[in-house]
Amino acid sequence: MVAAHGLESLLAVTIVAALAPMIVAILPGPRVPQVVILIFCGILIGPHVLGFARPQYITLLSNVGLGFLFLLAGYELDPGLLRQRPGRLAILAWLITAVLALVTVGVLTQVGFVRDFVPVSLALTTTALGTLLPILRDNDMLAGKFGRYVLAAGAVGELFPIIAISLFLTKRNQFAAILSIVVVGVLALVLTLLPRLVSARELKEIIREGQHATAQTTVRWSVVLLVLLLVIAERFGLDVVLGAMVAGMVLRAWTRRMDMDVSLLEDKLEAIGYGFFIPLFFVSSGMGLDVAAIVKDPLRLLIFFGLLLVVRGLPALVVYRGVLPRRQRIEMTFITATTMPLLIALAEIGLSDGVMIPANAAAMVGAGVLSVLVYPSIAAALARRDRAAPAGQ
Repeated sequence: MVAAHGLESLLAVTIVAALAPMIVAILPGPRVPQVVILIFCGILIGPHVLGFARPQYITLLSNVGLGFLFLLAGYELDPGLLRQRPGRLAILAWLITAVLALVTVGVLTQVGFVRDFVPVSLALTTTALGTLLPILRDNDMLAGKFGRYVLAAGAVGELFPIIAISLFLTKRNQFAAILSIVVVGVLALVLTLLPRLVSARELKEIIREGQHATAQTTVRWSVVLLVLLLVIAERFGLDVVLGAMVAGMVLRAWTRRMDMDVSLLEDKLEAIGYGFFIPLFFVSSGMGLDVAAIVKDPLRLLIFFGLLLVVRGLPALVVYRGVLPRRQRIEMTFITATTMPLLIALAEIGLSDGVMIPANAAAMVGAGVLSVLVYPSIAAALARRDRAAPAGQ
């Protein structure tokens, strides 16, 4: 009976995933991000509205989709970028955001609006690079100097909060948490150096030939790497998102050192991720959204929605003043204020620990969904206007 319900839920979710691009195409007005359609359709078919599907029946597939989302984000990132000026400025902007978040949530705690200080503070420091990538790529916003600053800001806005979650929202002592992160980091470094140890020309040739055959060697080993680091992160008590992002960074190093086609493997991973697993995660996220709690107290959602822009976005106006023109700094403000997957994780952690008010958990996730709907669309509209201006002149 459970298997039947699982298949029915999976069928409903896959139908939504297949219909989403068509809905985007026929909707009038500006192009709506497909992620938003997936989430809202998830709300519609979920247990809080029509009841066609339940998220618990596709939890494993949804978690793999979350893993693929962050794998692709890590694969897109060049670690060397964090040591250059884009990375240094992104770290500075995040540190300013962290201070603003601590002060803001401290005030909200004093007035009784928040009692879950750490999860809410971390929520205001996140950026959804994995969610943004398809939106930014569709609008040609990842090219040139601006694209480098966006990737660095997005990577820091995901990586630093993930590390902070592993440190401050763990049930173990701080020393054990730090040791776990160090162990995973050393393991990632060893995996990165593995192609240097594998010098056999015959093995490299087998891998290169398998890229285009039915064996699909590179894709299969990419999935092995992803699942391996997800399992290791979970065993060490870390957030699995950290394992997925590290897997993407390690995988990029592998492709370069094994002389493989980076873009070819990326296309295949995107086909698997965006073709099946990642849409399941977004639909499942919509199914788990407590709409009744948001409707009962919509002001909480609007407050969190505004705080994302003020706390996470506005520092970009100051930090990038010497390197980006004003309009691109405004675009960066809306891009960095966009977040969602980590908000879901933080809400779940806060609820499981019993420190988060359920209304705040629903409002926080709802604000993340709304940020994905509104903020990238504004940034993309500004970018299109910026590109059209010279032609008009």
